[in-house]
Amino acid sequence: MLLALMVSIATNAQGILGTVTDEQGEPVIGASVVEKGNPQNGTITDFDGKFNMKVSEGTPIIISYIGYVTQELRASSGMKVVLHEDAQTLQDVVVIGYGTQKKSVVTASIAKVSADDLEGTAPVRMDNALKGLAAGVNVTSSSGQPGAASRIRVRGIGSVNDSNPLYIVDGMPIEGGLDYINPSDIESIEVLKDAASGAIYGARAANGVILVTTKKGKLGRVTVNYNFSQGWQTAWKHRDVLDATGYMVMQNEGLVNAGQAPRYADPYNVTTNTDWQDLLFNDNAPVQNHELTLSGATEKVNYYFSLGYYDQEGIVGGNYGHSNYQRLTLRGNFNVNVFDVTKERNWLNKLDVAINLSYARVKSAGVDPNSQWGNEIGSALALPPVIEPYATGQAAKDQIDYYSSTYPDEYVPMYDKNGELLNIPGAGFNEMANPLASFQLPVADNWSHKFVTNFSATLGIWDGLKYRVSYSTDMSFWGNQNHAIPYWISPTKHRNYSSASMESDRGTVWQLENVLMYDKTFGKHTINAVLGQSAFENSGWTLGASRNNLKDYDKPWINAATGLAADGDRDGWGGPGVKHTMSSLFARLSYNFDERYMLQATVRRDGSSRFGTNNKYGTFPSFSLGWNVMNEQFMKSTNDWMNNFKIRFSWGKNGNDNIGDFRYTVLTQGGNNYGFGMAGGEKEVNSSKASGLSNPDLKWEESEQYDFGVDFGFLNNKLTFTFDWFKKKTNGMLKDMNIPSYVGESKPIGNVGDMENTGIEFELGYKFNISDAKFQVKANASYLKNKLIRLGNAAGFDTYDNVSNLGNVSRAEAGEPFTYFWGYKTAGIFQNWEEVNAYTKDGNLIQPDARPGYVRFVDVNDDGVIDDADRTKIGKGTPDWTFGATFNAAWKGFDFMMFWQGTYGNDIFDATRRLDLPAINLPSWFLGRWTGEGTSDKYPIYIQGDATNWQASDLYVHDGSYVRLKNIELGYTIPEFITKRAFISRLRLYVAAENLLTFTKYWGFDPEISSGSDKSNGVDFGVYPQPRVLRVGFNLTF
Repeated sequence: MLLALMVSIATNAQGILGTVTDEQGEPVIGASVVEKGNPQNGTITDFDGKFNMKVSEGTPIIISYIGYVTQELRASSGMKVVLHEDAQTLQDVVVIGYGTQKKSVVTASIAKVSADDLEGTAPVRMDNALKGLAAGVNVTSSSGQPGAASRIRVRGIGSVNDSNPLYIVDGMPIEGGLDYINPSDIESIEVLKDAASGAIYGARAANGVILVTTKKGKLGRVTVNYNFSQGWQTAWKHRDVLDATGYMVMQNEGLVNAGQAPRYADPYNVTTNTDWQDLLFNDNAPVQNHELTLSGATEKVNYYFSLGYYDQEGIVGGNYGHSNYQRLTLRGNFNVNVFDVTKERNWLNKLDVAINLSYARVKSAGVDPNSQWGNEIGSALALPPVIEPYATGQAAKDQIDYYSSTYPDEYVPMYDKNGELLNIPGAGFNEMANPLASFQLPVADNWSHKFVTNFSATLGIWDGLKYRVSYSTDMSFWGNQNHAIPYWISPTKHRNYSSASMESDRGTVWQLENVLMYDKTFGKHTINAVLGQSAFENSGWTLGASRNNLKDYDKPWINAATGLAADGDRDGWGGPGVKHTMSSLFARLSYNFDERYMLQATVRRDGSSRFGTNNKYGTFPSFSLGWNVMNEQFMKSTNDWMNNFKIRFSWGKNGNDNIGDFRYTVLTQGGNNYGFGMAGGEKEVNSSKASGLSNPDLKWEESEQYDFGVDFGFLNNKLTFTFDWFKKKTNGMLKDMNIPSYVGESKPIGNVGDMENTGIEFELGYKFNISDAKFQVKANASYLKNKLIRLGNAAGFDTYDNVSNLGNVSRAEAGEPFTYFWGYKTAGIFQNWEEVNAYTKDGNLIQPDARPGYVRFVDVNDDGVIDDADRTKIGKGTPDWTFGATFNAAWKGFDFMMFWQGTYGNDIFDATRRLDLPAINLPSWFLGRWTGEGTSDKYPIYIQGDATNWQASDLYVHDGSYVRLKNIELGYTIPEFITKRAFISRLRLYVAAENLLTFTKYWGFDPEISSGSDKSNGVDFGVYPQPRVLRVGFNLTF
């Protein structure tokens, strides 16, 4: 007994040693170990998951860590504790405007994407990171060009003007340049989708709010991570166009059908068969990524440093320096607890200071990613295979002789880096030039520097009452340097002089906020209140110059040119931008009773410099209700299989001030000179006048939104399901007012348009284990119906997307989606004269100029004539459904991830063929044209110069739906007992692929097409395709 007592005393003096790990045997760093009943006697686990605590053997202790089931055990020396994942509490907290909230009491519609969700998706930019991961968020890549931005729409197109969401990064609104964030630095992204969640941001939240929170250090020793990947990119698809024989056959046929002689004597005698797409694409273009982070935390200081470098060479012109992207990022996040005396007093008891610093430098060059006017991609599709890329021998001499004699003062022969003469396609191709020649020309070097800082301090004033002050700045510097040399690459693309130009821009955004926050629980009642003030300013400056006649092409600088302003060979520009300021007050009150009944009300009042004195301020209210049905007594019997059942409803109004500056007023314009006096003695007087009519009553575009949602959780929340229905109406969209034209001035801007979006959203998650293998499935889908209620202008409609020889092919009008494709409907091909003559109205031929093989156009208005009045909706670029699904698996050090995403119900207008260039190559499906009765009932007879059958019609419209294996990755983590010998705590190797598989009916390069503007959506002029990428890499932790 004496011996046992001595052992007990010794154990109590030395403390209890133990280790905490997770189910995979990995140490849990920062787990809380506390003596039961004595919370002041506690500790946390170190970097190896170990702890040392001064308690006696057998003393009850409590071990807890966020995301794991809390355990109560009796202390024993050398104890090993295994924490089990608690699916019910994982991701239990979501970031909302000016705070966080437990997910169980959230009453608004908020989508969360965590760092774990982003891992393996390898996004280049933050705006790409959301693709397919959040219901109700439609992300469309503008192109596959390195560094290209994506277009994000939260619950549809909200305005005819600007539908971009508001981006908030660590509390700071970001006005542009989202590529300054390294996606690996992101801890979470929350999308505030409904008006109730976004109302705290008022005037800028009409199109949704995207909150980005960057990473912080974790409690424990310093952690150093180095991530590396190397990838190789290729074009995942070539367009199927005619080879040399097919091209010559079709050219001859088209000429004969047009009443002309054939051009090629023997189409089957092929001497040249150039594959221009093979020459265009830069296969195995490299992409490389380096990331180094250092992080850690103590009870007083939390720190996170990161350094990132990303380098991507484009698959179109990247090997010529024409499509490249380099990004260097630096970030430092610091949180310091200045003092904490909460155990001693309840007033002025805690002060925390946070500092976030980031810098990004971007260098880029790019080709035109989607153009009908002779960019490299369009030219590669247009040039026929019978043209050689290079001119050699006698052909080279003939080319030089011809152009030198025909254009003696302008022609400049173009050579590649090996000194080979590049061929000129010749007459009949206009802007369509040899892409290899285009790649020899200088390209603009774009650059940017961005500094974003955020300083904040939070002071505990009283019991549950805190005060937070923050000051944030966003300083951006960007510009480009370019020069041009004399060249001749086509009869319409040439110049005979050199020049240099440069532009430098800068923008400064600052924001100052003061916020009071109160959070208190009284028994079963919990109250959270926020009261704040915000001031914001955005200003800028630009300066640029250009000068002709370089002295030395190796010194392409403005001061190395000789052009004079007097000769029109020197120019300069510059000045400040329009300053945009906002002043705001906001408040939010949240209440819940026993986490059963929830209520939240928000109001914000904003004043903006973009509006006149009559409507400078706007007020934006919202409220939301929630009922945790699961917490009712009558639901207790379902606890063994159902864990969550919550019903949500919200209503609110948000504003949109992304309308441009001074649109409420008018400026003066010159050019209104007047002559006085008699003929021969007139004196002209310079004068000016107002440029139009003002509208001092101009006010905010206002978005009103309703949302109803239901959240379910089953089997300890291993199976989760969320459903949302929403209706969002935008009132007072800015458009030219409908006033009589005889007023004689430009029409003022007014709040005359309305738009509506309705939809449903689904999210599903399921986690399960099979033996020691862990699996997780996440999926989401969204259905959206967009409708323009009222455009409000004089015509009642607008048209967009001008296509060569077709006119505008997109249109907006009330009752239809914004925008839709506008053209003629077709009803097959006239197979014989009987069908032509039978197509009548009141005994008159509807298409009197038609003959067998022609397209039968639908007489939509039934007036017996095919004209513009018959043009109607023939498709739309916006999808009905967007969806994404992720599958994760882990087993014995192996991990696997697969991510699919896609769209359904969207169309593409294929505008890659120029009707005014009859000699260009054709898609291979032209071989299925009508050649006689019964041969084709879709594609007409081929006639060169035929603008009748190929008017804007549904023949150009294709199904743009697709399903894409966006990311797939397989990794293996080397066992710890091996890596520890090299002082490495974790080493993971992986192989991955992006855009590995795409299933679509569309024959073009890429079914994902967006110009970045809602007025031009889904028109394909030959879009720069997204590359297929194969990557290898490793993650190293010390």
